[in-house]
Amino acid sequence: MFFLGFEPFGDHTINASWVAVQELERLGLAQNVDLHICEVPVEYQAVQSLLPSLWKQHQPQLVVHVGVSGIATTVTLEKCGRNHGYKRVDNCSFCPDSQCCMEGGPECIDSVIDMDLVCKRVNSSRLGVAVSVSKDAGRYLCDYTYYTSLYLGKGRSAFVHVPPLGKPYNAQDLGRALQAIVGEMLELVGQAEGDDHHRHHCSHQHHQHAH
Repeated sequence: MFFLGFEPFGDHTINASWVAVQELERLGLAQNVDLHICEVPVEYQAVQSLLPSLWKQHQPQLVVHVGVSGIATTVTLEKCGRNHGYKRVDNCSFCPDSQCCMEGGPECIDSVIDMDLVCKRVNSSRLGVAVSVSKDAGRYLCDYTYYTSLYLGKGRSAFVHVPPLGKPYNAQDLGRALQAIVGEMLELVGQAEGDDHHRHHCSHQHHQHAH
């Protein structure tokens, strides 16, 4: 399982997303979960080379991206990624000429994870960190990365926006929030895979019976 945070950019000289991902690595997940973390450059072209190789080489069950939002006051679960509208230049002063992620791709791709349910469960756990849901990841590298991962992973990706450090949460708070959020996500992914296996098994049995 992969967690990707971002390097510093703009006013974010310390990127809370990478700090939160490193804190999650320190805290750990369930024993049977292999946890890999990676700091992603705030560069469109780097994303376009990094993510296809990650998905192809490792075929992860789930890729969770974490980004910082200067306007966020809660930990925010993004429901979908958008293909067009990328007009802001990156850390290399580059912007795609097409202003889109994937030529010919759908305008919006939803995560297979029910973010509303994850949000509800985490907020009811009295974690001390407020979690909310969003349908707009911001049309910058966060959104661009999320859409790319959703496209490559057929929806098996998630994106979590965190506020800047100290506004109001510290690194430990954000790490605990990620730990709780991902625990719920893995449970939902596991249930979905179990349902798929059951459906396949039932159809296989029916197929045999028909012969």
